[in-house]
Amino acid sequence: MPPSTPYVIAQTYALQSQVLNEKRELNIMLPEGYAEQPDQRYPVVYLLDGGQQEDFTHMAGAVQYASFSWVQRLPPVILVGISNTDRKRDMTFKASPQFVWPKWLHGYTEAYKHAGGSANFIRYIETEVQPFVERHFRTSGDRLLVGQSLAALLATEILLKKPALFNHYVIMSPSLWWDNGSLLKQAPQHLRLLPASPLKVYLAVGKEGPEMVKDARALAAQLRQHKTPQMQFVFEYLPKEDHGSILHPAALNAFGHFFPRPAAQ
Repeated sequence: MPPSTPYVIAQTYALQSQVLNEKRELNIMLPEGYAEQPDQRYPVVYLLDGGQQEDFTHMAGAVQYASFSWVQRLPPVILVGISNTDRKRDMTFKASPQFVWPKWLHGYTEAYKHAGGSANFIRYIETEVQPFVERHFRTSGDRLLVGQSLAALLATEILLKKPALFNHYVIMSPSLWWDNGSLLKQAPQHLRLLPASPLKVYLAVGKEGPEMVKDARALAAQLRQHKTPQMQFVFEYLPKEDHGSILHPAALNAFGHFFPRPAAQ
């Protein structure tokens, strides 16, 4: 065989989290030309489920594709993949004693034995992840959060409880069934307190069963009802996609809505 060289698309940073009391990894991909343009600053896409064996590698390709000059669904961005150690712990808030497990989940309840840690995980993102990225990379101030399924439950919780952490939200197939739908029930009281600053929210769901679709539509209705003049909101039902296939088409659609292509000259 001829000599080979590694094909490197990103760097992995292992950081000891004081908030979570464990070592956590961030996978970070810089845009093409980052080193050659030292005065340019970039939006940051924060990807939940961002481990190398999770969604980072294939979403890195989608982000690269979306930012090609002949595609222009994204400007050049910094992609930050937040790896998981205990996904079900970090993506869920503490459930009430009245929580009734959905029938389809009865065989998996043991996997949720540490659930309820989202408050700490949100604090980790706010006080450790974002400051690390902004300290070491040239960021523009635009922050996009991308999450699907349980990660979209977390993204919804951040949007409702800590909306200023990001100014763009890509929420796909949120698991709003958690804790008997309590987050959805609390949405109106949180949405009334949305800041007046610019905010873009994209919400999508595929053909994923009546409960998932119903909950997503209910969240969309609440967002439409309480949106501020500075908020841009898009909801899409994608009937050709299911829970396994929705991530790429929905994310690319969201990027296109957030960063519309310049009009042809």
